[in-house]
Amino acid sequence: MAGKRWTQGLKAKRILLIVGGGIAAYKSLDLVRRLRERGAGVRVVMTSAAKQFVTPLAFVSLTNEKVYDDLFSATDEQEIGHIQLSRDADLIVVAPATAHILARAAQGLCDGLATTVLLATDKRILYAPAMNVRMWLHPATQRNVSTLKDDGALFVGPNAGDMACGEYGSGRMSEPLEIVEAIEDALKEDTRLPPPEGLVASGGALAGLHVVVTSGPTHEAIDPVRYIANRSSGKQGHAIAAAAASAGARVTLIAGPVALADPPGCEVIHVENARDMLAAVEAAPPADIFIGAAAVADWRVEAASDKMKKENGGAPSLALVENPDILARVAQGKNRPRLVVGFAAETRDVLRHAQEKLARKGCDLIVANDVGAGSGVFGGDSNEAHLVSRTGVESWPRLSKKEVAARLVARLAQIFHGEAVS
Repeated sequence: MAGKRWTQGLKAKRILLIVGGGIAAYKSLDLVRRLRERGAGVRVVMTSAAKQFVTPLAFVSLTNEKVYDDLFSATDEQEIGHIQLSRDADLIVVAPATAHILARAAQGLCDGLATTVLLATDKRILYAPAMNVRMWLHPATQRNVSTLKDDGALFVGPNAGDMACGEYGSGRMSEPLEIVEAIEDALKEDTRLPPPEGLVASGGALAGLHVVVTSGPTHEAIDPVRYIANRSSGKQGHAIAAAAASAGARVTLIAGPVALADPPGCEVIHVENARDMLAAVEAAPPADIFIGAAAVADWRVEAASDKMKKENGGAPSLALVENPDILARVAQGKNRPRLVVGFAAETRDVLRHAQEKLARKGCDLIVANDVGAGSGVFGGDSNEAHLVSRTGVESWPRLSKKEVAARLVARLAQIFHGEAVS
């Protein structure tokens, strides 16, 4: 339609919208309209309180779907409807998410259809809070929000502004288009919830194994203001950690400075420089598989304690010192993991350099890719990788970094459980 620049991120996606009981429920009608315009299918669950503000018929008219509101419906529950609702969606959105819903969800209570769906789901949940500013800022609400975030939930808002009660402050539900954007962002990630700690996903290919992954760049200080770094975004390493967790592994992710959320289901250790990353790797519990996806800086300088100043317009002379080789230390160490995987980011002769690195470092596999100008790999969402072993090369087509991660994890599971490296 002329003048509209909508993405295809919601086309054919299935959204389950839970509408809580607050005046902001009127915004949820517009949210449904915006989602439907973008090609998403929407089903609505209403709490009994929500029906005091907006009628089910309004949502029926906008969704062309039945509205669900009764946990004890003989017809809906004949096929365990609350389970089916929770599993059929690509994402569950709670808007408005009242203080009442947040509290009951955080405690795992299921005293109605909405809260039962939230407890029965294996999908990610996006909450759009809406309540009085004092309710939002109350320690109990903040504890509940923290609990839900720890459980893998996502949040959008609340915004600050005038409220229906006449007060001003944080507590307004985000505007429908803001929620749409948050939904699109959420759907770019794996929308399944990670298994609870100590519980391995059924049939997980890496069940019972400990996987250590390094990810992102390192920043090597020149002075308190400047540093040496590289263009790594950490997207590939973080995707690998998430894929390993989804495959049932216990995952320790050691991340350099990145602008990414911690992947669900992983223990994440944040570090700044190469020496800190090595220390974290060596301090981690013994690993079955080590994946060195981080782009560790090869050199550092002895950092100045104060900001370096221009003197007579000349540039300072920096004496470079070699950083520790984390991959080689792991591959050649006394407590070597059974599988050690390195990465080779090259700009020319990709396979030759990767094969040389494989032999030099002593690892089992190298994931090699071309990061030269125009490749779009550094900072991008896709990768064209080659899996290099001592006996051959397995080249993959250009895939999203999540697909590369899933393929790599599946391949490592095959190798770990007895298939020869090829």
